Amino acid sequence: MAAPRPAPAQEAPYFITYTHHMEEPGSLEVAIAPVFATQRGGDDFLASSLELEYGLTGWWTTELYLDGQATMNDSTVFTGWRWEHRVRLLAGERRINPVLYVEYEDVNGAEKTMLEVVGHDVEADHGEPNAVGRRERERELETKLIISGQFRDWNLAGNLIAAKNLAGEPWEFGYALGLSRPLGLAARATACTVCPENFAAGVELYGGLGDQHAFGLPDTSHYLAPVIAWNLPSGLSLRLSPGFGLNRESHRFLVRLGLSYEVPDLGRAVRGALGRGNR
Repeated sequence: MAAPRPAPAQEAPYFITYTHHMEEPGSLEVAIAPVFATQRGGDDFLASSLELEYGLTGWWTTELYLDGQATMNDSTVFTGWRWEHRVRLLAGERRINPVLYVEYEDVNGAEKTMLEVVGHDVEADHGEPNAVGRRERERELETKLIISGQFRDWNLAGNLIAAKNLAGEPWEFGYALGLSRPLGLAARATACTVCPENFAAGVELYGGLGDQHAFGLPDTSHYLAPVIAWNLPSGLSLRLSPGFGLNRESHRFLVRLGLSYEVPDLGRAVRGALGRGNR
């Protein structure tokens, strides 16, 4: 019983790239994911999302985002909300696992969380004053084809993104790629906080691919970002990712932080809390 045993599969440490791993049915994950970015020709900013992810079934996960940002020497604003759904297209664990992603978002022009990069999104878009940007309303439909699989101890995932502004703008395209693995492969017989198997590390590459009228790499931005995650036995997870712009249209530097907590079997947790409150 004291012998090391294989570590259970854990969620990949990515911020931008989605994998085929879904939230456990009935479980709720609450997370915040701030990003700090430098800004040439404007003021640096800190943007963040509050994320509520719920496992409806083993093949269907839904998530609500509430976004905001603070720009130095400017103001702090609420920038909107997003509602996403992820659906696994094939049952069971396969070498390659396809997932369909659909999101509706209602944000304003001051949005800066950069949870995806599509079309001709570039650094200069974030230099606009908040008072001007918040007057712009953007209602969009975003879809992703997620391809992900486990190859030995590695996770390899790719996302192809297509987004459409419902005001009549052309379809915009983007991509995200992720590669990661846990730092340890054998879990200990006793609970351990700072153990290699509780850490995962990897790298992300993401950027825009133009739109339906000008598909390709000209006038697009791209980022390379190492990622690391620390998954504590308590259900708390911490993530860190410094990112580096790869061309002149990109922010030179940004850093992402992630803090999440999973509430397993939300219904039972609520009933338990209500029961204790009635005593």
